[in-house]
Amino acid sequence: MIAKARRRKGWPQRDLAAMTGKSESWVSQVERDVIPVNSLETLRQISEVLDIPLPELLAAAPLPAQPPVSVRRASASASVVRNLGPEEGDDPVRRRELLAAAAVVFASPLTSATPAEASTLAPLEELLLYGSAAVPEDGDVSPAGVAAAVKESRAHFRAARYDTLARALPGQIARARALQPAETAATAVADLYNITARLCIKLGEDGLVAITADRALNSARTGGDALTIAEAHRMVSSAWRRQGHLARATDIAVRAAQDVRAGRGTAEPARLAASTSLLATAAYTAAKMGDRQTAHALIAEAADTAKAGRAAADVRTDAGIQQVQLHQLSVHYLLGDAGQAIDLAKTIDPTTLPTAERQGRFFIDVARCFDQWGKPEQCYRALLAAERAAPQEIRRGAVKGLAGGLLHHDRALPGVRAFAGRTGVPLN
Repeated sequence: MIAKARRRKGWPQRDLAAMTGKSESWVSQVERDVIPVNSLETLRQISEVLDIPLPELLAAAPLPAQPPVSVRRASASASVVRNLGPEEGDDPVRRRELLAAAAVVFASPLTSATPAEASTLAPLEELLLYGSAAVPEDGDVSPAGVAAAVKESRAHFRAARYDTLARALPGQIARARALQPAETAATAVADLYNITARLCIKLGEDGLVAITADRALNSARTGGDALTIAEAHRMVSSAWRRQGHLARATDIAVRAAQDVRAGRGTAEPARLAASTSLLATAAYTAAKMGDRQTAHALIAEAADTAKAGRAAADVRTDAGIQQVQLHQLSVHYLLGDAGQAIDLAKTIDPTTLPTAERQGRFFIDVARCFDQWGKPEQCYRALLAAERAAPQEIRRGAVKGLAGGLLHHDRALPGVRAFAGRTGVPLN
């Protein structure tokens, strides 16, 4: 219960430790039920800090420690083998690094979403839950018009214009669904749902990620386009990952990568690009699970596949060697290898990254690595660079967690309080 509440706050273990006057090791052991919490006063502190009702904490039964999940991959053609046991291991180092990246946000008292974000997503949620969205008056309900709507939505995402995208998507989806016959519109509808899922991931709306990923996959199968189906599988994998089902999420992405690569009827460079994106996503998930061997094998295969494609990045995912490098950066971070991550980051020229979204993500990943390394000044500089590249990227939960931690260094970091406020961190 403590671990889940802390994740939803977007805090690493060290933040909870600081707020309760305990060590990071103590928090790690408590969350894994290695040691009990015998002090009622300490439980009261945890209750207040994490907004958990004290009676619920007192009533929570202790859970036994569980062995790590083993996810192995013998070769490029082998499927990931799932363990039916718990999805998260109990190694304290692995948990610390995984949880540092977690910023799970729900529409509940634990949410870190701001009122502005909630109102921005309201029309989209109405569409997803109740189907209430009208075709824009100037909307062109023709194959060309719907194709233009998909292209425009993708451009908004690539430019990190998330507010604009959230406002436009309900009408764009309604326009695509109005196109007849329905089979013709299905691929466009799926493309828009895939973009919607990516937007919901950015804004931490995990419940909506699951809904949009499911609708994307159903529509993609109706349309029958192999690349759109592959991207929908990637969104489904992300939805499973964000709900904590890491082994299942890895397997979904790997199998989809194998399927799209072996398919026919689509140009090979495009199939390789889609496979690259899926393999990189699988590597990220394996790293999040702490499976070092599988993560490195998958990211290496993603790099080989990207090189074999010898083509420009796929427009659906921007998949290419640069995307692989960004995922490799994340893999190093999740496995606790901040030094290797920074060494890799020094070889990447952010100005060559194809989109503002990718540039913002690059600097945020660099910031997380510097935070893991215990270098607050460099972390802050990287976050400011992310804001310059893509201002709306800094409202992500991971950035809020980093900004909240940097407030402990406010005297040494000029402007950090104002920056934290821009990310959505409440300032007293």
